[in-house]
Formats: sequence, C-alpha cells, structure tokens
Amino acid sequence: MTGTGTDSATDTPTPATATNATAVRRGKPGRDSPPRPGATLAVTSAATAVALMTYTAPMVTLPATAADLHTPLSAQAWLLNGTPLGLAALLLVAGSLADDHGRRRVFLSGTLALGITTALGALATTTWLFTLARVAQGAASAALLASSLGLLVHAFPTPAGRLRATGVWGAFVSGGIAAGPLLVGAIPSWRVSYAVLGAAALVAAALGTRVLSESRSPRDGRPDLAGAVTFALALVALVAALTLGRDGWLRAPVGLLLAAAAVLTGLFALVERRTATPMIDLSLLRSPRFLASSAGGLFTGLAVIGLFSFLPALLQQALGLSAMDTAWLFLLWSGLSFAVALQARRLTHRLSPRHQLAVGLALHAAGALTMLGAVGAGSWTRLLPGLVLAGVGSGLLNAALPLLAVESVPAARAAMGSGAQQTFRYVGSCAGVALTIALATSAGGPGRGADLAITVSAGLALAAAVLVTALRDRR
Repeated sequence: MTGTGTDSATDTPTPATATNATAVRRGKPGRDSPPRPGATLAVTSAATAVALMTYTAPMVTLPATAADLHTPLSAQAWLLNGTPLGLAALLLVAGSLADDHGRRRVFLSGTLALGITTALGALATTTWLFTLARVAQGAASAALLASSLGLLVHAFPTPAGRLRATGVWGAFVSGGIAAGPLLVGAIPSWRVSYAVLGAAALVAAALGTRVLSESRSPRDGRPDLAGAVTFALALVALVAALTLGRDGWLRAPVGLLLAAAAVLTGLFALVERRTATPMIDLSLLRSPRFLASSAGGLFTGLAVIGLFSFLPALLQQALGLSAMDTAWLFLLWSGLSFAVALQARRLTHRLSPRHQLAVGLALHAAGALTMLGAVGAGSWTRLLPGLVLAGVGSGLLNAALPLLAVESVPAARAAMGSGAQQTFRYVGSCAGVALTIALATSAGGPGRGADLAITVSAGLALAAAVLVTALRDRR
C-alpha cells in the first residue's frame, strides 16, 4: 500500500490515523480520513459540471471560433473532437491509476490541469494549437471524470446511497451540458468564456483539497503505458479516417487509416491480455451487464452526442440563428435532460438501469425522427417536439449509465468501470461528431444533410436499444 491512513480495499490502519483524526476535528480532513459523503458529492458533481461545460463550449461558438482561427470546413471536426479525443484516450488509464494510486490524487490533478489547459485554450491563435489545448482539456477531464465515481462509491458504500449519489452525479452531467452553451453564448468573446471556465475548474480543485478523502485499491505492477499508447493511436487513426471521409470514403488515405485503427485495436487487446495491470480487464467482456454499459456508452456518443454537438452550428449556418439563440433553443433538450436525470432514481424500482438505457435510446430516436425536415423548411419551431422527446431520453441515459458502470465491475475497481464506460462514450462521440459533419456537409444542401445525419442518428439509437435489451444477465 502507498501513502498513509486507511486503504479502502484492506481497511488496514496506519500510524497516520491519529494525525488524520486531529485534522478531522479541526475541520480539515486528512488525505486518508473517513469520507464526507455530502461534501464529496457536491465537489465531484460541481467539477463534473465544469468539465461538461468546457466540453460543450464549442457547440455554439464553432462558427465564431472557426472564423477567428481561419479553420476550413474540412478541419472543423477537430475543433469539436479535441476534448472527446483526449477523454477517450485517457479515461481507461485514468481509471486504473485512480484505483491503484489514489482517487483523490487523480481527481485533484485532473481538475487543476483542466483549469490550466482551458485557460491556455483561450490564448490559441491557430486551429492546431486550439485542438491541442482541447485534447489536453480532454485528458484532464478524463482524470476528473474517471476518479469521480470511484470517490462516490467509496463515500456511499450502500446500494441506496450509491443510487442517490450516481443519480445526482448523472444529473450534473446533464446540467453541465445545459449550462455550457448558455454561459459561452452570453459572453461576447469565446476566449473570455474559456478563461471563465478555467477559473471555475481551479476553484473546484481548491475546494477538493479541503473536503475529499483518499481511497485506493492498489494492485502490484506498473501503469499500463503500452496499452494507453496503442489505444490512443487507434483512436486518432479512426477519427482522422472519419474526418477525411467527407471528401470521399473510398480514397486510399481513408482506407489506410481505418486499417491502422483495426490493427492498433488488435494490438491493444494483445497488450491488455499480457500485462499484469491492464487498463481494462478483458474478461469483463463476458459480463452482459458490462457489455450493456459499454454499448450504452458507445451508442450514446455515436447517436446522441454526435448529433447534438454539430446541430447548433448547423442551425446557425442554415437558419441564421445567433449563438445565444441556439443556446436557449437547446436548453429545452439539455434542461429536460438535467431534470429527468435528477428524478430518474425514482424509476429504479420499476425500471432497471439497463431498461432505462434502452428507453432513453428509443426516446432519442423518436425525438430525432420528429425533427426531420425542420432545417430544410427553415423552421426552428418544428424542432421543439423532438428536443423534448430527446431531452427526456438523454436524462434517462445520463442517470442509468453511471449506475450501470459501477454495478458492472467489483466495487474495488469502480473508477476503472467508470473509465471503461465513459471511454466507449467518448470513442462514440469522436466517431459520431466526425460522421455527423461528414453526412451533414456532403448531401447537397443543409436541409438534406441535416435529415441524413438525423436519420442515421435515429437508426443507431434504435439498434442500440435493441442490443441493450438483449444483453440480459445470465441466471
């Protein structure tokens, strides 16, 4: 065991216990002192909301950011995909590091790094500098998000407490998605909005140093750096292929990149089987519950995040809406998502997390299909019923996914389980954003392009709903 205090896996006391007890009496918990559930939930949820606000910021500022950085249409996917790329590449290794070396330590490091890298993004002067800053923000967010659920599992050991905590945490995912576009839309300069978000992350880090308690479940062995590198390279190759695909799916560079992604994925699986401390335990793939969690995360990224990441920018370009107009419009979707996620735990006695996931995906599909034709008709009001249905569906998804993630793995590997589910979510997001932009900009006009992207999103969500329903636990 590393560090001092009480290890969450072994509960073995150390000489630091008396020191920590004194710190608790003074109102400053020691690094390995007993957890403070309410404060832990508040800080991790607030930091998660800031991370999601940072994630969603380019959704409504994409036209202004692209104009300021002189970004061509063919490269705009990178402006949106920088953060999910960093998230997807680092979530698995961040979850393993949090479980092995300290969830508090990884959470605080990630939150501090998010504040610094977000502020640096405001200073970017070229597309690639901005993209690199966004990738770094994603890597920092990976540390924050993967360790958050591990901290909550340690602070809320009972099933009832865990249900409540993951429900609130999932609601703040939706809350961050709702608040991000409003904040950046209300601030005249996208650069100033990034500085504000960076400062908010630094405040969350400062609060975390005062209230969070350390927990870990260490394993013997070194961090799985080979797995992290091969996985990241596979993801970059996949996103690059999908981004280049809008100019022709049968071109040699696209095919080579897809082949490289497949080979690197196979190499990643080989590395994970042979290492002593893998980023992900591949034997979990035999668990229907883990597969449901992973598939739910993947298709949420592909179908939901992929569509709603680019649709605001498309509406600004096709309908002439302002950044603030689209922020208010999409608040109907994200605000409902927040409200539903906050109350979804009340459905658990009637609907399991897996079935909530399936219903949420089906509602997204229904909502997307009702939006067909709205862009071509130049009518934003025709989007409203679809945004309502999709918002309710998104709320169910955001409530079910974190609970299913921590229930699908042993409690000692909670951060790894969270990292795995969220990795699939942001892998899907990277692919979904690139695919949505490719479809929406290559169909002969904004109306036809939007309808094609919406139809594909709905089809993917329906397929996922069927798959998740079929993945039942073995008796």
